[in-house]
Amino acid sequence: MAEPSLQALVEALRRLPGVGVKSASRMAFHLLQHDREGAQVLAQALQQAATRIRHCSLCHTFTEEEVCATCRNPQRDHGKLCVVETPADQAAVERTQAYNGRYFVLMGKLSPLDGIGPKDIGLEKLFSRAMDGEVQEVILATNFTAEGEATAHVIAEALKQRGLKVSRLARGVPAGSELEYVDLGTIAHALVDRRSR
Repeated sequence: MAEPSLQALVEALRRLPGVGVKSASRMAFHLLQHDREGAQVLAQALQQAATRIRHCSLCHTFTEEEVCATCRNPQRDHGKLCVVETPADQAAVERTQAYNGRYFVLMGKLSPLDGIGPKDIGLEKLFSRAMDGEVQEVILATNFTAEGEATAHVIAEALKQRGLKVSRLARGVPAGSELEYVDLGTIAHALVDRRSR
């Protein structure tokens, strides 16, 4: 029988995506046996991030400030608004250096089977941001999964009714993929070759 603290550590590590019992146990034993200082650094970083990081009041991404650095940057193109599912997707688009507009991070996607509807991903806040008078084009950069496509479709239809230009990443991004794992060149080409929706 494992010690309660060790078992709690393993269970906590299992909360990470793709980490099963064996991987979590390996990580826990490594930290405790070989890197106690690293374990303390990890614990402090997690605690700090959990208490300090919140959502940007404009784009909904992660930030320590009321408004994130991207939204505060006057050099960004305020006429373009790129809609992504997660902060990781936003970071992937930023790494391409092919886009200089603003963002809205949904923090999810529509998934009726999982009970996730428009209110759960903040579509009203997105529509309000898109209609701020500055946005000329909304670029839908949701993932090319069934849920991502459905989310893009719902957003596109709603924004077209409001008279906004809506485009979608080109199909250079493989179907079924998630932006976080797509190579940067593919994302850059998809942004350049985006099409109206």
